Amino acid sequence: MKNRIKKHVKCGIVILAAGASRRLGEPKQLLSYRGKTLISTAVETAMATGLEPLIVVLGAQIDSLISELEPYDLKIVVNKHWREGMSSSLRIGLEAAMKEGEIEAIIFMVCDQPFVTPELLLELLERTSDESKLCVASKYGEVRGTPALFRKQLFPALFTLKGDAGARKLMEQYETQVELVDFPLGIIDIDTKNDSETFLKE
Repeated sequence: MKNRIKKHVKCGIVILAAGASRRLGEPKQLLSYRGKTLISTAVETAMATGLEPLIVVLGAQIDSLISELEPYDLKIVVNKHWREGMSSSLRIGLEAAMKEGEIEAIIFMVCDQPFVTPELLLELLERTSDESKLCVASKYGEVRGTPALFRKQLFPALFTLKGDAGARKLMEQYETQVELVDFPLGIIDIDTKNDSETFLKE
């Protein structure tokens, strides 16, 4: 697959998996989907793109998650400040990716969107051929969200983010420079016990 698509920029992937899943009551990262945990599914999806570096940001439930990730060749970083919200994981993940070598873009993923595919991630990268676009985000319903790619021109702004809003504020600020890729199944995520039961039933 990775040989069929021109890679316009050097791009890494950061998987954000530091949350405590309080509303769910158990680590969503370890929920089973098609015989694998959600975090393993996300990692294997990212690895299938061939993009590097691949960084996973952990925080809560770290011991069980590190054990789950042992079979994979990737870099794990720990966000000791995960309670501050997703923006802290964005910053730590980006910093770790930049230390692995010069990159021109970064894709942020979460592990509770089980229908993300390698093709979707590579489509985000393919859209960087339009150099006027600084961000390529997934669109589901009225939401612009993850997975989302940010070019290096936005790296300084990513480091200024605070709280749990993630990078959506940045997408609003640079709205005219955001490209959107349709991802209808992105609306399916798992935050509560009801979400989990509905997802597993379907």
